[in-house]
Amino acid sequence: MHIGGTNGKGSTAAMVAAILRAAGFRVGLYTSPHLVSLCERMVVDGVAASEEAVAAWVGRLEEAAVERDASFFEIVTAVACADFAARGVEIGVIEVGLGGRLDATNVVCPLAAGVTRIALEHTEYLGGEIAGIAREKAGIAKPGVPFVTTEPDDVVAAVLESEARGRGARYERLAPRSSLGGVRPEGRGTAFDLVTPRRRYTALEVGLLGPHQAENAALAVRLAELLPAPFAVDEEGVRAGLRSVRLAGRFDLRGRWLFDVAHNPDGVRALVSALQAVPPRGPLVAVVSVLRDKRWPEMLTLLAPAVDGLVLTRAPSAPPERAWSLEEVGAWAGGAGLTARVEPDFGAALDGAARRAATVLVTGSFHTVGDAMVRLPGIDPLA
Repeated sequence: MHIGGTNGKGSTAAMVAAILRAAGFRVGLYTSPHLVSLCERMVVDGVAASEEAVAAWVGRLEEAAVERDASFFEIVTAVACADFAARGVEIGVIEVGLGGRLDATNVVCPLAAGVTRIALEHTEYLGGEIAGIAREKAGIAKPGVPFVTTEPDDVVAAVLESEARGRGARYERLAPRSSLGGVRPEGRGTAFDLVTPRRRYTALEVGLLGPHQAENAALAVRLAELLPAPFAVDEEGVRAGLRSVRLAGRFDLRGRWLFDVAHNPDGVRALVSALQAVPPRGPLVAVVSVLRDKRWPEMLTLLAPAVDGLVLTRAPSAPPERAWSLEEVGAWAGGAGLTARVEPDFGAALDGAARRAATVLVTGSFHTVGDAMVRLPGIDPLA
């Protein structure tokens, strides 16, 4: 199974994997980036690869990687495939890293492929036009293979359809506005009704919070429905799998700490929508660190009205060449009329927010969430 898109592809991949596990299959899940450990990227039936196994595979593949001048992501993708084979995976769920057409994961020929909603991202690689980005994302389409999207925009969906059909794929669109209904919070997750070309589901529950997760779940369900024998999944497998899914850093409430890896404006919109649907205990203070090549002014403008305070900081693991300038960000925030505190020390930013807030939201990038999880006791990124 091959899952692409801009936002939601990691959640959708985790849902597909959970459905397949509930149906009794041995499932490998390959996602990126990681929060704390590289080993999180390659998980078999909920168990991450060991550091020893990853090191062994890197050693075995090193000569070929050097000969080919392979990139970091190409090497990790090869390691994941080797690890899944060694651990007896029956079916792999593979998340696209960046784009689709030229992504290292596009070596796979899947049983089905899916694309979540499309937004502007990685424009330095994919171009600055949404249509061009959609064409890159649709590059995972393969001849004769089902290709499903939940893209809500008709114009963008038309681009995906043209590209997918041009590649000989069996294109299908599951438009959220006509297929989804009754979306509502339910305990630690989200409940919704869904109509697919195969059946009508009532009161499905996915174990992730936020209205946007219903849209991701719709794509996961439809992809599961399209699997051929021997991987056919019945309705009970769908229901059990969705209920069981957990994914760190996606509107992930752990006591007084709320983690969300929103790293672009579309992701922040989904985060704000989730905050409105499931308001955490207030006051709510957000600790934010965004990479400088992201559209952070738009992100902060969207987030500020949804929280009671902003603390702008720098995640220690952010690559120095991509870390935002707190001087620039602070000056911009003041000029934009946003009330924000600038705290260069990441630990002090977390501690200060915790003293002021009943709930602390940590967001802005995978680096930000991962760095916070490392520092906070009892937080397991695979839990």
